[in-house]
Amino acid sequence: MRNHVFLAAPFKQLLTHDKVVDSQSMSLIKQVMQLLEEADFVVDNAHQREGWGQHMMTPDECTMADFEAIKKCHLFMAFPGYPASPGTHIEIGWASAFDKPIVLLLQENTTYAYLVRGLGTIGRVNYLYYKDTADCLLKIKQFLNDK
Repeated sequence: MRNHVFLAAPFKQLLTHDKVVDSQSMSLIKQVMQLLEEADFVVDNAHQREGWGQHMMTPDECTMADFEAIKKCHLFMAFPGYPASPGTHIEIGWASAFDKPIVLLLQENTTYAYLVRGLGTIGRVNYLYYKDTADCLLKIKQFLNDK
């Protein structure tokens, strides 16, 4: 049985005027998904599920889908967003409440909410601080190799 990972990231704030995820963010999320799949994870991601903005689910549908996916995942990984993504922060809270191992991807020199930065005091959290896309991917690869 393969392990499941839920990859969370801001959504609405990444949408262009055409209501699709901007190409830079889409590229990063897809590259992270590829690393996770190469590490033999089944990846659940709302961006992909909702066609990168082209097939948005209703609030009830996406809430239930994300909640259930987080409940069953073996690892939760998230870009909390800057500015803070309310949806992603809710998902981080669910993962914490379900006592899931959490990996938070935090860009260096960026200010994140106190409760995000302090989550490791009550949960199983790995903080990966990165400079740019290449560094982010490298840190994730190192994390996965250490597991």
